[in-house]
Amino acid sequence: MASRLGYAVIQVRNRYEQDGLFSVHSQAWRATPEFKAAYARGVQAAHGADPGVEWRTHIALWAARVALSARGDFFECGVNAGFLSSAIMHRLNWSELARRFYLIDTFSGPVLEQYSPQEVASGRLRIAQTGLDRGAYVTDIDGIRANFSEWPSAIVVPGAVPEILHSLDPGEVAFVHIDMNCAAPDVAAFEFFWDRLSPGGIVLFDDYGYYGHDSQREAIDAAVRLAGIEILALPTGQGLVVKPPQSQIPSPQSRTKC
Repeated sequence: MASRLGYAVIQVRNRYEQDGLFSVHSQAWRATPEFKAAYARGVQAAHGADPGVEWRTHIALWAARVALSARGDFFECGVNAGFLSSAIMHRLNWSELARRFYLIDTFSGPVLEQYSPQEVASGRLRIAQTGLDRGAYVTDIDGIRANFSEWPSAIVVPGAVPEILHSLDPGEVAFVHIDMNCAAPDVAAFEFFWDRLSPGGIVLFDDYGYYGHDSQREAIDAAVRLAGIEILALPTGQGLVVKPPQSQIPSPQSRTKC
């Protein structure tokens, strides 16, 4: 156990304070060439704007690499400028993989009618509307396609969740990133992809534990419980789900007894 003086030195030299997360633990991953290059590619997708989400990105890159052990394609619901998906594809050398990455978004901002009364009362609708008014959501779909043109198997899919999902024929799924800042489409995406997710596949929620997203978290928790599994809450605000082998998933009958 470190002395108080030693701990104080660690705090000064190795402090991470960003994106709602404070830590004095090792951040050696931030200095690796692989992470730096992947993060820089995300910033490039965002037209040079650094959102300051290094640890969140680190989690996503880890989850995407682990998901490569599962069969199937990758999906992102809630792409915006493509920061995270661009970082992932760069890190995984996507052009060398025989997989597709579907990038699903309205590319016109959130669907305001999808917010529940609870989310309206908590101010989520107002925040979304303010973001729309200030241009926080990318609407230049030609620019989006240009960003992803580096990877021929990156497929830009304009449309709203859940409606657009039923036009897809995804087959097997290995990785899903869900980031729509609203309970209804987040849950709909999880429910759509869960049965298609291969054993060992990963679902990563972006805003699961964020302050003010309680209705979103509660709705996701309920959907995950019905699937017979547990979600891992992360200090980055993300939520992580790994699909276990089919034999380890409770039957629908046993779930209803809980």
